[in-house]
Amino acid sequence: MHRLLFPLAAVLLLLTLPLPAAEPPAKPNILYILADDLGYGDVQALNPQRGKIKTPHLDQLAGQGMTFTDAHSGSAVCTPTRYGLLTGRYAWRTRLQNGVLGGDSKPLIAPDRLTAPAFLKQHGYFTAAVGKWHLGMNLPPAQDLAAPITEGPVARGFDYFFGISASLDMPPYAFIENDRYTEAPTAQKTWIRKGAAAPGFEAVDVLPALTRKAVEIIGQRAAAAKVGQPFFLYLPLTSPHTPIVPTPEWKGKSGLGAYGDFVMQTDAAVGEVLAALDKAGLAENTLVIFTSDNGGSPMAGTAKLEAQGHFASAESRGSKADIWEGGHRVPFLVRWPARVKAGTRSERVICHTDFMATCAEILGAKLPNTAGEDSASLLPTLLGADQPAPREPVVHHSSSGRFAIRQGPWKLALCAGSGGWSKGGGPESPQLYDLAADPGETKNLAAEKTDIVSDLTARLEKIVSDGRSTPGPKQANDVPVKWSAK
Repeated sequence: MHRLLFPLAAVLLLLTLPLPAAEPPAKPNILYILADDLGYGDVQALNPQRGKIKTPHLDQLAGQGMTFTDAHSGSAVCTPTRYGLLTGRYAWRTRLQNGVLGGDSKPLIAPDRLTAPAFLKQHGYFTAAVGKWHLGMNLPPAQDLAAPITEGPVARGFDYFFGISASLDMPPYAFIENDRYTEAPTAQKTWIRKGAAAPGFEAVDVLPALTRKAVEIIGQRAAAAKVGQPFFLYLPLTSPHTPIVPTPEWKGKSGLGAYGDFVMQTDAAVGEVLAALDKAGLAENTLVIFTSDNGGSPMAGTAKLEAQGHFASAESRGSKADIWEGGHRVPFLVRWPARVKAGTRSERVICHTDFMATCAEILGAKLPNTAGEDSASLLPTLLGADQPAPREPVVHHSSSGRFAIRQGPWKLALCAGSGGWSKGGGPESPQLYDLAADPGETKNLAAEKTDIVSDLTARLEKIVSDGRSTPGPKQANDVPVKWSAK
């Protein structure tokens, strides 16, 4: 009898003891999908009243995680956004003060600049980039297939790269794997711009090729990821940027022309990659981010689309290249089932530059003072913090190099008009908008709210002169920065 009582007493004692603390989740895999020229309003879940293109996979992704409704690209055009995403630093601190690089431009990321992939590698990640680079590299002569490409993605933190040097309408038109062309660009072809091309390269084949490669990498890395060797897959798509080239199976699907078809194909490509995570059993602990490099482009045929009821910028004014919201307010969807509650939304103002600090906080690591100068972690917001630490102002930049600064509902643009490609807007400079009351930026309050204009101007001046917008020691910009409208 007593022998039976002892085990029972032991069990009762164990039940009263505190449970051991749950182990923190393993390092997540990270999949960062960057669409090219996809407007905020092109995702139907974000623009249900004025969006007519079906995007079922992106809509589902939005429902499975957190949607940021006030997210911004670091610039209203692509190269500077990509720089900011991968470095956590605004590109206007570099030599690139306006516009974008070409397909054969020299590297923009300095060799000694810590990048997000390099940082993740330091913490045990396999890093891969599949898609459009557009940050410069040193290209060999077109006819020399054996010569290496230097200072490209594999020299800036990636273990593996497959993709193209820049936009799909910029030569050279050829695939690159790691530091070599897969086929020498010895021919001449034209997709808006004429230039060197690999004989077998066709623009219509690029999105499917990138999708297949991304799926392949997920499959290859699955086993390692399950035993503590996570991966970071950066997937900068070439679509729906020009040339607008949906494959035959997608032509006519949207009923809105080639652009609508190409957006639907882009959505399907995202679906294929997400399905690969499911198939590999990796979805639960993979941080997925989907966004766009800037607002929707007028090259999509804006007037015709709007006549059919589709508004790529949703309620915002302007489009790609502009300092107005349509230039840089972008879709931003985050899914991480292990830690991010499904079906949530955040109105926090964020920027693509915030990726680097987010990675650091996820890993419990500290960035050097010389890295991520304009990056603020999104992790508290993702985990549902009621009042995450306030973010410093976000700085916007247009294609012509014009500046705006955003703090709370207030946005100050230091230029007249759009600062980009859109016409109109009047001669007034600066422009001050209360985006909470006037999301369409229709009423310039600069003359009435001179105190806010002065405050935001001083904040921008400090952000520029300090070489950073986050707390920390001052850093140097690469070049003198002309930020004011004077």
